[in-house]
Parts: sequence; C-alpha cells; structure tokens
Amino acid sequence: MNKIILNNNLRIITVPMKDSLTTTVLVLVEAGSKYETKEINGISHFLEHMCFKGTKKRPKSIDISSELDGIGARYNAFTGMEYTGYFAKARPEHFDKILDVVSDIYQNQIFDSEEINKERGVIIEEINMYEDLPMRRVQELFTRLLYADQPAGWDIVGRKEVIKKITREDFIKYHNEHYLAKSSLVLVAGKFNEEEAIEKIKTAFINIKSGAKTPKIKTLEQQNKPEILLKHKETDQTHLVLGVRAFDIFDERKYALEVLADILGGGMSSRLFQKIREEMGAAYYVNAGADLYTDHGYLAASAGIDHNKIEQVILATLEEFQKAVLQPIKKEELQRAKDHLIGNLIIGLETSDQLAGFYGGQEILIKEIINPKDLIKKIQAVKAEEIMAVAKDIFQNQKLNLAIIGPFKDKEKFEKILKI
Repeated sequence: MNKIILNNNLRIITVPMKDSLTTTVLVLVEAGSKYETKEINGISHFLEHMCFKGTKKRPKSIDISSELDGIGARYNAFTGMEYTGYFAKARPEHFDKILDVVSDIYQNQIFDSEEINKERGVIIEEINMYEDLPMRRVQELFTRLLYADQPAGWDIVGRKEVIKKITREDFIKYHNEHYLAKSSLVLVAGKFNEEEAIEKIKTAFINIKSGAKTPKIKTLEQQNKPEILLKHKETDQTHLVLGVRAFDIFDERKYALEVLADILGGGMSSRLFQKIREEMGAAYYVNAGADLYTDHGYLAASAGIDHNKIEQVILATLEEFQKAVLQPIKKEELQRAKDHLIGNLIIGLETSDQLAGFYGGQEILIKEIINPKDLIKKIQAVKAEEIMAVAKDIFQNQKLNLAIIGPFKDKEKFEKILKI
C-alpha cells in the first residue's frame, strides 16, 4: 500500500495485488448525511444518484452505463453518514476506461433539472421500499432514538418532504462545498502499473475544485435514562434493536469493543445466537455489532423474533449484557471470537474492491491506515479484563436504548423490563 498527497491536497492510495484478476477505482469524499442541514437532509444520497445521470462528456445516464456494461465492469455508489463513494471494477486492461468514467461522474455532473425531477420519484420509492423492510428500518429508528433531531439521527436517504423540494442550485452549492480536492480520496486496488496509475490519476483530477471544506456539526451525546422507540406495524415478525452508547472510532478501546460484540452476536456460536435461536427458538436472525464514527458510536444487538416471545428475548439479551460485566470471559471463548473476527477480516480482503474499501474507509475517517497484519495483532492483543472494563462502562441503565417495529402499542410493558 502506498499513499501520496498531491499539491492540491488530493490523496491517492494505491494497493497493488499482482495476482488479482481485476482492478478497482474507488473515489471517496467526506460528504454524507452528517454534513447536511435539516433543510437539505438526504441531499448527499440524492447527489450520489445524480452523478450517474449525466456529465458534460456523457450527457445521458445510458452513456455512462453502456460504456461500463460494455467492458463487463461492476460499478456502483454508496452514501453513509460520513462519506460517499463511487467505484468501478473491471479487468486490468480496462483501467483507463474505469478511471475516466469514475473521475468524470465525480467531477462533472450537469445536474439536469429534468433528470432531477425524475430521480425524485426514484428516491421516494426507495424510501417507501425501506418502510416495507422492517429488518432494515428498525436500524434507522435505533439511530433516531439515540441521536434525535441532529444529523446522526436523521435517515441517510432523507425525508420525502425534503426530497420533493431540493433544487438544482442546492446540488451545485453542496457539491462546491464538499466535493473538493482536500476532502477527496482516490484509491486503486488490484492489478495495475503503480507509477503509470498515479500519473493518470493526477491527469484525471487535474481540475478538481479546491477550497475550504464545510465541516459537519459535532454529534451530541445526552441520555440519563433508558429510552424506547416503538413503531406500531402489523408484521409477521417483531424486529428489535437493543443497544447502548459507546465511544468514537478514535478510542483505543474499540478493539476490545469489537471482540465483545463478536462474543455476544458475531456468529452462530455466539452467546445471543445460541440463547435466543438455539435454546429459545424465538428468532431466525440474531446478531450484534459495534458501529463507530468520528464523534459517536454504539454497540447493538438485533433480532427478528416471535411476537409472543419479545419480552423473554429482551430479558435474555439484557442478561447477556450483564453477564459480560460480571463474569470474566474464558480463554477458549475469547480466542474463538478473535479467530472469528480475524477470519472474517481476511476473507473480506480477497478482492480488489474489498481491499480498496478497507484502506479507504480508514483513511477517510481517521486519516490513518492500519494494515491487515497490524490490525490482526491489535485484535489478538485484546485481554479479557479489557473487554470486561468496556462492558462495565457501556452496559449501564442510563445508556440502554430499544427500538421495536411490530404489532405493539403499549410502551409501558417494555419500560418495566428495560434495565440491567
């Protein structure tokens, strides 16, 4: 892995894989829902869609898609809370083509008013789709419960009433404020000539805008008692997320937190899976994980469960939280969780796009890169007492949060049992 910073502050990361059958070009930008105001909530995601709707060089969306489809490329874009990404992956001989297309859609959108109006309908249908996917929707409700009416608590896809009002001028202003050299990162991973690739990237991004980046608003953490968000919906299965506030991605305890999350719900041998699915027969899916960002973070367990067993499942989950506080983790279980995390890490780095995402995600968030070998060492170094200390810090009554989608209207019965 090699990283350079150009005179205009554009960052370039190259990750050669000599035996790779593909090459990936990924561009990341420090722009996401946490960089928005309430009046334009959803614009980061909407803008991502618009990047595929035409550029000066490729005026129609079909000009973009047909060019990439014509070389058998895999391409897409994604928007998160803190960054947005655009990528294309193809055979190595098509590097010039995918770099040209990705750099073009990133820098040269025309934001055609007619296309904007068409895409509003697409975005609104996407919002409707997520409403019909309670397994996903409950995750969004959980972050809303945690962070309320601030950017970290808003839906990334936005609200319908805002999407209907966003204008071409809004897109141009947002793009000018955020899609800048200083806040952008270009990655190439896979099989390619490193020296040539860097020179070609410099040429492709020679006209990228410079300027001062508009910062995001810091997320405020505030909670003094357990909180519940209950959404009544006549579903065949209740979906819940039960979790706690933790800390940000810069905290060195994050490795212990990741191991703790894996022990609780990182696989079919995890504590929650064994308890809730195998012993109780109460759920099909059950898992736990940690989500950490630049100024906030949380650990949460998720499950889709039998309506009639919801109280038992909540109590069982809380019991496992408490057990992590009171009982030291045995050596064998600790090592199994570490090996599970490390195995998933290595498997998740097999392809050029996965490797680009691994390095890019670190650079765009923390401006520092830990290579896989060093990351494995940090995971292996986690001690049982460190996990117990993290558990004691996060598993407290005043940090508990529960989001539910299901056929329930009575919040009081859940308030009675939501305590450690």
